[in-house]
Amino acid sequence: MIDETVLLESKSLRERVRDRTEVLDRVKALSLLPDGVHVTTAMVAAYFNVTVDAIRHLVQDHRTELENSGYHVLAGSRLSDFKSLSGVATRTRSLALFPRRAVLNVAMLLRDSEVARQVRTYLLDMEYLARSQPVDNSVHRGIESLDRLVDERIDERIVHILGTTVVPLFNALIETSGEHRRELIALRTDVRSVQIRLRQHRARLRRLEGRQTS
Repeated sequence: MIDETVLLESKSLRERVRDRTEVLDRVKALSLLPDGVHVTTAMVAAYFNVTVDAIRHLVQDHRTELENSGYHVLAGSRLSDFKSLSGVATRTRSLALFPRRAVLNVAMLLRDSEVARQVRTYLLDMEYLARSQPVDNSVHRGIESLDRLVDERIDERIVHILGTTVVPLFNALIETSGEHRRELIALRTDVRSVQIRLRQHRARLRRLEGRQTS
């Protein structure tokens, strides 16, 4: 078993696992803005049970890495457009936004948070299990089945609909739900897992197509 503290020191390891955002909800429900994609600095702080200043200091120390994970700051017309489209109400002149991948990146850098420590542990457990699984060599033997896989190509619109309609709907239900909150969070996690698997499937198809044409 890998010690969770290795993520604090290894940037390459953080980069390798930063797409596994589903672990966030498995540790603690992460509330999102109405756009179903982003959270604010205050929301990140609330998730990790730390102060807003702690998150701001972390951003100052690791801004480039977090920006590579999707962190960005809106101001001016971009902020106005975002508020209009997302329904976010704020009077601030700028707004820092974290997508889920950037929140996971924070979890891998934040030392003084029990929630962050649990996320790191869960993340490395998943990495260990993935590495322990036997390698599937069927892809290497399956060039001849490329035509069949291409026929099963996943429409990009499915992923788009899941991200822009289904997930925001779950977010709204979770905010207003009571006894069914846990079940809704689990369903939302399953939907996000489907999105990830669809993207991975398309990437595999592209790799196979590249081998076929080379």
